[in-house]
Amino acid sequence: MSVAFTKEESAETASETLLPDRPISPHPNLVTEAGRKALEHEFQAAREAFEAAQQLDDVNERRRQSAVPLRDVRYLTERLRTAQVVPDPASTETVAFGSTVTFSRADGRVQTYRIVGEDEADPKAGSISFVSPVARSLMGKAVGDLAGAGDQELEIVAIA
Repeated sequence: MSVAFTKEESAETASETLLPDRPISPHPNLVTEAGRKALEHEFQAAREAFEAAQQLDDVNERRRQSAVPLRDVRYLTERLRTAQVVPDPASTETVAFGSTVTFSRADGRVQTYRIVGEDEADPKAGSISFVSPVARSLMGKAVGDLAGAGDQELEIVAIA
């Protein structure tokens, strides 16, 4: 329905309430158990925010306040539906999904990351997505192996 036939204050208000969907990755939706729980928590928070917005009396403000939570509920519903929980690796012999890997770079920096699903990845908090170039180059390697990440060479120091 056109904005002309609604009680919106303006086309700008309408555009604030019709947000595009969050993109869904084409990769398998692998998650750790903690990642699945985090998705469930995010989903619950988005539902609560949407329900709270529905209590507002002003229709325009209700639509504005509902837009983001509604978009997030749609995204998180799909991510929870397709989530494939991967158990922690049984071995620390080689890098696998869920491994915590410490590696050194040619410039002397030593970094540690846990390889996790896309939705739970947070490099600042020490986790990277399994589809990231660094993680892909490390997968299947053992301590002492070298891996290439772009123009950098990484040496695996430890796997936990």
